[in-house]
Amino acid sequence: MPAPIRLTKPTIAVLEALLAATDDNPAWGLSICMDADLGSGTVYPILDRLTGVAWVTSQDETTPHPGRPARRYYRLTGTGRAAAQAALEARRTRRRVTFRPAAQG
Repeated sequence: MPAPIRLTKPTIAVLEALLAATDDNPAWGLSICMDADLGSGTVYPILDRLTGVAWVTSQDETTPHPGRPARRYYRLTGTGRAAAQAALEARRTRRRVTFRPAAQG
C-alpha cells in the first residue's frame, strides 16, 4: 500500500497547478514548475508520488511541436481531483483564524 500523501507546501502548489489545468490549457512538466514556482527536482518526485497513489495520470503529447521533445501531460484522476479538493479545503479551514479584539482592562 502506498504511503499517504503529505500536504507539504510544494505538494499543495503542485496540486493547485493541476486543479487549475483545463483541456484547453493542460498541465505539463515545465508549466507545473512555473505555476508552482518550484524546480523540476521538487515537482517530478511529487508527480511520481501522486501517480503512485492514483491521484494523477500522465501521457505523452501525441503530436509534438517540431524542434522540441514531446511534452508529458499530467491530469488529476477523478479520485485525485476529489481528494485534492477535499485536502485543500480542509487545510484552508484549519488555517482560518478568527480575530477578536483584546479585552481592555
